[in-house]
Amino acid sequence: MSEQNKRVVMSYVDAFNRADLDGVCALFAEDALIHGPLGWGGLERARPLWEQLMNCFQVSLEVDAVAAEGDTVAVRYTERGRSVQPFRGGPVTGKDYEVMAMEWFVVREGHIERRWGVHDTTSMFRQMALSPP
Repeated sequence: MSEQNKRVVMSYVDAFNRADLDGVCALFAEDALIHGPLGWGGLERARPLWEQLMNCFQVSLEVDAVAAEGDTVAVRYTERGRSVQPFRGGPVTGKDYEVMAMEWFVVREGHIERRWGVHDTTSMFRQMALSPP
């Protein structure tokens, strides 16, 4: 089961790196609960934020480590991006960022039911010469 759940999470990473928002969202259960640096909620809250991250910062995730046991998968990434479009009214700086990020998933029946994500938002915005949200 752990290997199958890892494949679901790696599909999420692959879709995120392709900026395939529909592909990312299709991997989540309808009632998924998603926690992140800017709050928590369901797909209705996460989808617009992910779209902004993909479009404004061209976010990419490089997997550094994965651990899985049962229905739980944990991933440590190097997250990179660049300011290429205005984010929440801020300027476009063209500057890059690189931070460590981690996500913890609960996967059941081939779908992500819970996701907790953390990264150093302050460092990310500082590196791009932007004010944090």
